[in-house]
Amino acid sequence: MNTLISTEKMVPLAPFTTLELGGPAAQFFVIRSFEQALNLVESWWQQPPEERPELLPLGGGSNLLISDEGFPGLVLKMENHELRIESSSDHHVVVTAGAGMVWDDFVAYTVQQGWAGVECLSGIPGCVGASPVQNIGAYGQEVSETISAVHGIDLRIGQPFSYDPEYCEFSYRDSRFKRAGRGAFLITSVSFKLRLDGRPTIRYQDLQERCRERGVQTLAEVRELVLEIRRSKSMVYDRNDPNHRSAGSFFTNPIVTAEKAEAIQGSLNPGESMPRFKAGPGLEKLSAAWLIAQSGLPKGFKPAATARVGLSTNHVLALTNRGGATAEELLEFCRYVQGRVRSRFGIELVPEPVFVGF
Repeated sequence: MNTLISTEKMVPLAPFTTLELGGPAAQFFVIRSFEQALNLVESWWQQPPEERPELLPLGGGSNLLISDEGFPGLVLKMENHELRIESSSDHHVVVTAGAGMVWDDFVAYTVQQGWAGVECLSGIPGCVGASPVQNIGAYGQEVSETISAVHGIDLRIGQPFSYDPEYCEFSYRDSRFKRAGRGAFLITSVSFKLRLDGRPTIRYQDLQERCRERGVQTLAEVRELVLEIRRSKSMVYDRNDPNHRSAGSFFTNPIVTAEKAEAIQGSLNPGESMPRFKAGPGLEKLSAAWLIAQSGLPKGFKPAATARVGLSTNHVLALTNRGGATAEELLEFCRYVQGRVRSRFGIELVPEPVFVGF
């Protein structure tokens, strides 16, 4: 970097991730505003291409597995927390949140205001800037349903951007940003179009049943119920929970052909049923958690090689660092779980976290 930008050197990254794994960043810089981000990228672009360090945006670190060697480039820690109302009508409000704002803080604020659209995404760890990359979703909602624009800097050309949802190419746990790979885009803020009617969206069957049982009707009640469910599965980041060193759901739910789903169903014992959901013409979405459990890996499972990693005691979909683990140990455990499911069902589970430095 040139003298316009002063970066910290060899900053440990493990404390900035929910897995608490990973070596140091060669360079580290905290971004607190769009102007600061743009200045840094402009300085970065002034360097000869062969001298520019690779860039890694970092928010809440909830979807990252960083190698024990760390990251040889420049980590951009997003700490811009601005929140502003862009427009409002009788039916909708458009609100823009900084990429560094904690996602659940944003959800809590929208629910408090009576704005509907993201209430079922309560408790998801991480920051606002990561939400469009992964197209986060839970309990029948996806963030792409509410995003009206994504703002940031295209690192490939060094220019600001503001993209509409169509350009973002959202799909199940995917987006143009994710497919472009690390170092293509720096997201600095996201605009959301939320409903003012205050009616929660309750599509997920289990959530529907629980809402009926308890008479849950308001946004705030739905949010609290979702948080309760997530806590019971150790899917809310809580340092007092022994399962807290995780990246949440470690694998995406696989989408397979209807023929493949039918073949798996046919391989089960009489009377056994498999969770399966329509995912488009001729396609079905299966439960990664069910596949893992049916592969003989129960909650709390620990591999024979080391007890320092294992499955959460509350949810088989969460791979956990039980304390003192290395990133390599967790990666090996990931491969072990994938191998068990592949051997049993012929399905390759795809990890959700971004792997850095491997």
